[in-house]
Amino acid sequence: MQGRENMRHSTDNDPMKKEHDQMAKVEVYATEWCPYCKRARKLLEEKGAKYELIDVMMEPRRKKEMMDRANGKHTVPQIFINDEHIGGCDELMALNAKGGLDSKLSA
Repeated sequence: MQGRENMRHSTDNDPMKKEHDQMAKVEVYATEWCPYCKRARKLLEEKGAKYELIDVMMEPRRKKEMMDRANGKHTVPQIFINDEHIGGCDELMALNAKGGLDSKLSA
């Protein structure tokens, strides 16, 4: 079938692949219904960041893990980039406003 040769294939020289490979490890402890979680996730998606979504309502045991990692904070979202606790939605937005989010997302 003609036209398949135009499909994009990822190679080691592909700049999109390199960008993806250089992205930081991002973890978002959240719930599906939380508006602050949605806002934080939207910003990460706009930045092209891949993240692991940990739904603490669906996996209650992970809430304790979140609290341990977030120095006792029990609200969602709690966001970690390369194991560094960023905080919640407000902290993520502030980091972005200061221009620091992009550098943390590229590793």
